[in-house]
Amino acid sequence: MAKLTVDHRVRQRSAVVIVIFCLLFLAIAVRVLLIQVGNYERYQGIVNDQITRESTIKAQRGKILDTNMEVLADNVTVWRVFISPHGIAEAEKARVEALAKGGKAAEGVSSVPQVELIADGLSEILGVSTEKITELAADTKMLDKTVARNVEEAEAEAVRAFIDAYDLQTQIYLEATTRRNYNYDTLAAHTIGFTGTDGNGLFGLEKKYDEQLSGEDGYYIVARDGYFREMPFKYQSYIDAKNGANLVTTIDLRIQYELERQLEATYLESGAANRVCGVAMDVNTGAVLAIATKGDFDLNDPWTLNEESQVKLVASGYAEGSEEYNKLLSELRYAMWNNKVVTELYEPGSTFKIITSAMCLEEKVVSPSDPFYCSGGLIVEGWSKPIHCHKRTGHGHVTFTVGLQQSCNPVLMTIAQKLGIDKFTSYVSAFGYREKTGIDLPGEASTIFFSSMGNVDLATASFGQNFKVTPIAQLTAICAVANGGYLVTPHLMKAFVDDDGNVIETYDASPRRQVVSEATCRTLIDILEEGVSGDGGAKNAYVAGYRVAAKTGTSEKNDKFDANGEKTLRIGSTVGFAPAENPQIAVLIMVDEPMNGSVYGSIVAAPYVSNFLEVVLPYMGVEARYTEEELAKLEVNLLDYTGWLVSDAVTSMGYVGLEYEVIGDGTKVTAQIPAGGSQLAKNTGRVIFYTGTETPAATVNVPDVMGKSASAANKLLIDAGLNVRIDGTQNYQSGSGAVVVAQSPAADTAVAPGTIVTVEFRYLDGTD
Repeated sequence: MAKLTVDHRVRQRSAVVIVIFCLLFLAIAVRVLLIQVGNYERYQGIVNDQITRESTIKAQRGKILDTNMEVLADNVTVWRVFISPHGIAEAEKARVEALAKGGKAAEGVSSVPQVELIADGLSEILGVSTEKITELAADTKMLDKTVARNVEEAEAEAVRAFIDAYDLQTQIYLEATTRRNYNYDTLAAHTIGFTGTDGNGLFGLEKKYDEQLSGEDGYYIVARDGYFREMPFKYQSYIDAKNGANLVTTIDLRIQYELERQLEATYLESGAANRVCGVAMDVNTGAVLAIATKGDFDLNDPWTLNEESQVKLVASGYAEGSEEYNKLLSELRYAMWNNKVVTELYEPGSTFKIITSAMCLEEKVVSPSDPFYCSGGLIVEGWSKPIHCHKRTGHGHVTFTVGLQQSCNPVLMTIAQKLGIDKFTSYVSAFGYREKTGIDLPGEASTIFFSSMGNVDLATASFGQNFKVTPIAQLTAICAVANGGYLVTPHLMKAFVDDDGNVIETYDASPRRQVVSEATCRTLIDILEEGVSGDGGAKNAYVAGYRVAAKTGTSEKNDKFDANGEKTLRIGSTVGFAPAENPQIAVLIMVDEPMNGSVYGSIVAAPYVSNFLEVVLPYMGVEARYTEEELAKLEVNLLDYTGWLVSDAVTSMGYVGLEYEVIGDGTKVTAQIPAGGSQLAKNTGRVIFYTGTETPAATVNVPDVMGKSASAANKLLIDAGLNVRIDGTQNYQSGSGAVVVAQSPAADTAVAPGTIVTVEFRYLDGTD
């Protein structure tokens, strides 16, 4: 057999090919080595990203509580419902294939496409349009598309039942989340604030302390295949969430409720065009016990306008959805959300006279008994016309004490001139007006004060005009007088605690500085208290059993005009603190642009300060100390004598100090007017006992006592055989001017003898 030979050139080409393959293999091996060793972490990360899904474990937002640990804001469990477009596509593919095979493979397979089935089912349960769900399902590259958030438990349970009924476990999912819940809806709305859809704080304390309340989210990583199924456990990782801290506030729910009740009353009565607001503070620590603005809004539905704002939107005439409509809607929302106590400025008017007086008493340019004369105005250097007193006819000869109690402008202008511009402005700074108070709420506005002052500026500033402050800045300065001279920082954060009640942080309530002496404060407090209990301009702030120091104020809005171009818009306000012998609480109520009747602070604010303190002081544990005159007016809580022997009921009348009349000849009481539980004035109250077959009958027409003095109203009602109950000011016999401003039942109503007619007295002689 002949030997085969290979051409030399063929051998060379073969060798070259082998060498090339060897080099390529070596290059691939090196590349693989580099990938597996040198770039292992990078490529492992890419692989992990492709097969793993990271899910956030939301931290529970911290609760917001009042000072007594009552929950104001917390979290409720809601659900996110989402679909897997990829899972739906795969299920649809399997459905179509099964139907195509027919026979057993097609048994039990729905003839309805998966997208249609899911869109119709979820739309009916969640109220989301089928078109939107169909659109979400069309993005088949995605494993997760949200259909609805904040789904309540009832709807979530319906979704679970739907999933089970149609075997949709790989197509529809539910994820537990939380929604912020505000337990008292509108209460303290402007202060608590609210969160956005992402759970972050947008307004109020929710925004101020968002970082502490939010906590730290955790996460878990799970490997899933292309069908959204979990892969082996070694691909899983879990980091737990750290819940947010719970904020314990200084707000006292009971005090907050009472402040809002009084603000609502004056808001409705005064017809305030620019809202009303109020704030109450612990004078010694600056702790804000209550703070509110009316009109308010629902924290659980903050994007919906309140009634007043909705009326303005409708009145605009803008077409819904138009650019003008949407712009106004946004403006109205932000105006509604603004906390008037902190973010808006006003001219404090005569309530600032407390501060001017404190300066001048401290510097000894005036003493309580110093004499003054008020002719109704005062000519100040630099101004050709007299700057008027609120009482144009003048107060005549008065002491400083009486001048302050009667809110006499010339007296305050005179002592400010004696003090001088330099010292006046220095004290303005010392009382905190040239700096923000530091209250822990967003958006605090800064005082607008004179950059430099002349004599006219000093004169008008002495009685609180031509500069602007926030209500919180004004009350903070007043607290410095009430507590013996120390400027405190108003605050709402009392402490942060964890879920086990352990204290994380507390607020340092140390005062910022001492502004005036305790002696000055004591002198001024006594003067202000006498103006309430005596014949001063703040008589409507009187509370029986308590010594209240108060000052009213009415200021012009010099930068705003009415429809006729006149500067007739006013702000009425009152500040008060009590008990005068050892002040514990101070309160300010401000009514912006009262439109119904009186505009004066003594009318639209002082009575509501009185009502507020009458409820809050006993709640705080401050014991009432009645004068003999007040004791004589105290009311008796009437027992129910029905079924008693007449002789026993009559004996009881002697013990409680009430008059009585027996009608009928029976031995037992069968009915009585007023009913048990009513309150009657001691020594003047009268009870009618019915016996035998006698029954109460509406035989008396209620007299009209509106506008009448205390003595005239009492005489008319008692002569008619009726009982009188006094609302409003209780020192109606002090000074002059207290008249009936409301009565119930109304005049000419037919009632039984002995029926209680409630009358409200108010001083209308105050003009500040």
